[in-house]
Amino acid sequence: MQTLANIGRRSSSLSFVNPSRLYFVTKNQFLLQRLTEFVSYRYNFYTGNLVIYLDRANIIQGMKRLQAYKYELMPSGDQVRAMRRFSGSCRFVYNKALALQKENHEVGNKFISYVAMAAKLPVWKRETGTAWLKETPSQALQHALKDLEKAFKSFFAKRTGFPRFKKKGSGDSFRYPEPKQIKLDQSNSRILLPKLGWLRYRNSREALGQVRNVTVSHSGGKWFIAIQTQRELEQPLPATKTAIGIDVGIARFATLSDGSYIAPLNSFKTHQQRLARYQRRMSRKQKFSNNWKKAKTKVQKLHTAIANARKDFLHKTSTTISQNHALVCIEDLQVKNMSQSAKGNREQHGKRMKQKSGLNRAILDQGWGEFRRQLDYKVQWNGGILLAVPPQHTSQTCPACGHVSKENRQTQAKFLCIDCGYENHADVVGAINILERGYRLLARGESVQSGRSMKQEPTEVTQAAFA
Repeated sequence: MQTLANIGRRSSSLSFVNPSRLYFVTKNQFLLQRLTEFVSYRYNFYTGNLVIYLDRANIIQGMKRLQAYKYELMPSGDQVRAMRRFSGSCRFVYNKALALQKENHEVGNKFISYVAMAAKLPVWKRETGTAWLKETPSQALQHALKDLEKAFKSFFAKRTGFPRFKKKGSGDSFRYPEPKQIKLDQSNSRILLPKLGWLRYRNSREALGQVRNVTVSHSGGKWFIAIQTQRELEQPLPATKTAIGIDVGIARFATLSDGSYIAPLNSFKTHQQRLARYQRRMSRKQKFSNNWKKAKTKVQKLHTAIANARKDFLHKTSTTISQNHALVCIEDLQVKNMSQSAKGNREQHGKRMKQKSGLNRAILDQGWGEFRRQLDYKVQWNGGILLAVPPQHTSQTCPACGHVSKENRQTQAKFLCIDCGYENHADVVGAINILERGYRLLARGESVQSGRSMKQEPTEVTQAAFA
């Protein structure tokens, strides 16, 4: 039988090891077999990395990176009123098209395509009650219909629920998809947009690459602009060849397989009492009065501060991990299902609602989904690999003997195998098992993807350009 050190040396090209073909006839055959599998998985990881990089050097000439840069706008009074009209017009077109699609869907007819729906735009502009749609750029209205078509495609693919109507003041935005209509003057911190003129913005960093599109949005009482650019870069190689498994949780935000962990930020929990106080003050005031608007502004600012602190924490954490590890393994968690309400229905009421609501609040406060999304593109940018593995029984499986039992995890933090006596922190055990499952998937050439939709705005996306 070949030794692990000599595997792959007889051929000129690198080859993978099949762990199922390695056998030992000893007294403790199971443990030796498990050790052999683990070693072969690590061998295949480094061999696979080398093969992938050799292929990249021969096939991939460059990498086209799509990246969005978000800035705060400093518009004039007329420009603010114009942007409110544009966002309101896009919302009106979206809701009107959704109403037609919903009525058509309830009858049982086929989905109305974007081309057929876009042909109705000139008709709506000529109508007496909706003639004000002419003031809004046509391409912004057309892109609102494209967003609706994308939402229905996700619905038909069973990734999301049925599209909902947009509300005023919630996610107001519009997009200029044509780069020829946009002029960016970074030296003077201004940008030229159709029917808005030159807008000044807070130039916090340089936007690299050619402008693809521009999205104007309103959030927290301020207007922002996201400039998406495209540039070509060389495919990087990872600075290190280390692999890490990550177990996310509540008490510890992220526990790594090497024993270290990252403490959670708990941005919402920190400001929860303050936010509740502001909301109570707002509820006691006359709706839409000046004092009510002032109280609402305070609530908005606090919500914005909570969100910004969470984003900053996730970006710093994901950047550090992606730069220090070539292989990152995480759990394929369905955060939406984990944070669903337990209130039940009229016939059968839910149980332990208070505990479940607290758990849901803690899960959403951590930002697990956003953390995974950031890791996905950042690991790729640094030349690494991100693997999502099945999350079942990761904290109940002994990494030493492979025994699976819920009694192994005696408390939230303590893990003690009832079969072999292995003892460690439960989150560390989960991270070790996640890393091992990642090795298995990599050795078999498999991957686990949840099929969730990817947001492009205002975040980054990487595309490979093949020769």
